[in-house]
Amino acid sequence: FCSQQEHAYPADELMPLTCRGRVRGQEPSRGDVDDALGKLVYTGTEHLLTVVFQVLNKTKEFEEAVKKVIKDVNLDNDIVVSVFETNIRVLGGLLGGHSVAIMLKEKGEYMQWYNGELLHMAKELGYKLLPAFNTTSGLPYPRVNLKFGVRHPEARTGTETDTCTACAGTLILEFAALSRFTGTSIFEEYARKALDFIWEKRQRSSNLVGVTINIHTGDWVRKDSGVGAGIDSYYEYLLKAYVLLGDDSFLERFNTHYDAIMRYISQPPLLLDVHIHKPMLNARTWMDSLLAFFPGLQVLKGDIRPAIETHEMLYQVIKKHNFLPEAFTTDFRVHWAQHPLRPEFAESTYFLYKATGDPYYLEVGKTLIENLNKYARVPCGFAAMKDVRTGSHEDRMDSFFLAEMFKYLYLLFADKDDMIFDIEDYIFTTEAHLLPLWLSTTNQTISKKNTSTEYTELDDSNFDWTCPNTQILFPNDPMFAQSIREPLKNVVDKSCPRGISRAEESLGSGPKPPLRARDFMASNPEHLEILKKMGVSLIHLKDGRVQLVQHAVQAASSLDAEDGLRFMQEMIELSSQQQKEQQLPPRAVQIVSHPFFGRVVLTAGPAQFGMDLSKHKAGTRGFVATIKPYNGCSEITNPEAVKEKIALMQRGQCMFAEKARNIQKAGAIGGIVIDDNEGSSSDTAPLFQMAGDGKNTDDITIPMLFLFNKEGNIILDAIREYEAVEVLLSDKAKDRATIFKGKMIPNYIIDSNLEMENMDQKSSESDAHKPNSEEAPSDSQDAGAVGEEPEGGGESSAVGDPDPLSPASTASASVSMAEEDPHTSGSAEASAPEPACTPGDSQPQEQNTQTEATSKAHWDSKVQPMESILADWNEDIEAFEMMEKDEL
Repeated sequence: FCSQQEHAYPADELMPLTCRGRVRGQEPSRGDVDDALGKLVYTGTEHLLTVVFQVLNKTKEFEEAVKKVIKDVNLDNDIVVSVFETNIRVLGGLLGGHSVAIMLKEKGEYMQWYNGELLHMAKELGYKLLPAFNTTSGLPYPRVNLKFGVRHPEARTGTETDTCTACAGTLILEFAALSRFTGTSIFEEYARKALDFIWEKRQRSSNLVGVTINIHTGDWVRKDSGVGAGIDSYYEYLLKAYVLLGDDSFLERFNTHYDAIMRYISQPPLLLDVHIHKPMLNARTWMDSLLAFFPGLQVLKGDIRPAIETHEMLYQVIKKHNFLPEAFTTDFRVHWAQHPLRPEFAESTYFLYKATGDPYYLEVGKTLIENLNKYARVPCGFAAMKDVRTGSHEDRMDSFFLAEMFKYLYLLFADKDDMIFDIEDYIFTTEAHLLPLWLSTTNQTISKKNTSTEYTELDDSNFDWTCPNTQILFPNDPMFAQSIREPLKNVVDKSCPRGISRAEESLGSGPKPPLRARDFMASNPEHLEILKKMGVSLIHLKDGRVQLVQHAVQAASSLDAEDGLRFMQEMIELSSQQQKEQQLPPRAVQIVSHPFFGRVVLTAGPAQFGMDLSKHKAGTRGFVATIKPYNGCSEITNPEAVKEKIALMQRGQCMFAEKARNIQKAGAIGGIVIDDNEGSSSDTAPLFQMAGDGKNTDDITIPMLFLFNKEGNIILDAIREYEAVEVLLSDKAKDRATIFKGKMIPNYIIDSNLEMENMDQKSSESDAHKPNSEEAPSDSQDAGAVGEEPEGGGESSAVGDPDPLSPASTASASVSMAEEDPHTSGSAEASAPEPACTPGDSQPQEQNTQTEATSKAHWDSKVQPMESILADWNEDIEAFEMMEKDEL
């Protein structure tokens, strides 16, 4: 606070590393982050008016701070600001300061000169935010110009179409308080209209809302849903609006949403985002730090158990990294390493201590303070962490750090006698500003009941506990919170809660787990039954993977729940170990038989066992054969059809290594596993690697590759059409000179790239050739359309010929190396013998000297008539047209 006054005031924020103020426009732009800065003395408005008095009880300093804000804050700046941030930080700070000022004035000792100046400023700011609500939906624009509004030519805003749910749904407390303080109802009306619209646009079957919504149409732009960034304070304000305003409709909406959250998003102790239309499907495998507020909100609701569970999980992450990373994965690895000194975890810690009286939460608060002093404190303040793993700093100290973090930490340790007012008479906004509860009975100009909306009848006994819990909830059971935390205390560490060593297990001492992660098979019904008993559910994802989720409350007993927790931890470790293993580049399956002759290249996933194709440059070449049984999970019944061939089989029913052993025993020289998920494709799915079975796979010596369903069907369709289909399995596609080395190359493949001006041909033959070249793309186009560079080249291209009408171009776009996965881009190398030429262009861009000489020799000695060559061309084109019809 003193550093901010000395080095930064009246700038919006303090830059603690360089000991100066951050003034927007004078510092390098940080993009959307700077929308929170409006040359409004944010830090002054945020904490000079509230922290100084509400926390430190410095009444004289508070009085001076009010005078400074009245003198220095200018609300008529020509600057574009975030409606959301300006509301919660500046408007909330002004209203919170006004609440304290009138309370002090009533006590008769301080602020006797005060005449509502802060409220007048708040009202002026409220009117400056109202132009943002000029939309048909009632949802505000995300940004507004404080001087020119939204649609004014000089406003430099008003073209946005989307806003986040929290941005539009976190206005009601401040706007309603402004209306109740001033008697001007328009502010509360606008905020209510925005909330009503979001409620009406919720996904009706799941009762969830998305992250981003179109402010004009109401369509969901981002359809994932959670309790973290983009949605968080929308839920918070529904419940707190009921507490502050006494409107039952807000409580009913919150209860409906909360039921959906606990049904779909809550996977104790995790809170994972889901799709609003398919809420059983997780939208991502990581969590952001903003969800740390949710345990505190659950305390306000009275649902203590899941609040304790999630809070404990977050605390274990903090103990591992010193701070809560901006985002972390479900196995508690860092996803985004920044930490801008967010206060949400401290907020939840305070509320949990208020609810349980458990001194454990005082120890948690002590850890937070020690970490701040040890890792974040710098000479001019506290610096945000740029990377929690390295401890590097960022020259940033957001206004919410002082407004919230130290306020909650002070209140956590403060006794009732330390406060000169009763904190229970106020409710916290999302930025920790205090609004008095007596506003619920003041200037009520709005109907309390939304009669246009029907609410779902919900059976939840917790709804009786919705009012703020100001007393310890479990006075007769001081161990209640500890009993919930205990199974989670090692959830982030490598060890499991029961703490039995592997050596003890091998010696037979201690209880033996019913199922180990390394032994689990998703197709084993006995394993599925064990999972169910342990409270672990299995979800089949669209891409063929399976997801495991544990709900401890669904376990048959507490011991089974612990077994389930151990199993999940082992599975996370197993998954992490596999991810740490070397990521292999994609492989190629090249169809080399008639009529493809190497021009069709399919992106294939590698196997972590068997022959390493990168060390066998020639690859493995052979005809393909479908095995029986098709899943390859038992002894092959048609070994005579598979011997010395490349076996085709379907994914599923058993481990990949088991399939490989079975076909190898039958005499196959290689194997291709085809995905059984209809429509899957390397165009849309990341590279898939076939893992081993956890055992020694040195006995597998043949190459194994994986094809998604779409690519696999290309080979299956070719078998149905041509019966004998020969393929080449390699680390990358080969040019045809390499493929047909030592073999007779079909003449019409060579002829398409000859230099026509050197040919001593009759004019009749030349005239006969030219119109046919115009009728259809030349064969060199077909060959080059796959768009692969020669061996040793760079990244593969999806389409070599830009002509969208070319059948070859269409086919190549579907079968060329996929570049969707960032880990495979650049590694997916393939080759094509000739570059693509434009229709009618007889001069190729590059020509290998040896190939050219060979081509001329074949031309000079050829015995095929031109009609036969053209017939072959037409047959080739027809094959690609057939592929185009099949959307290949």
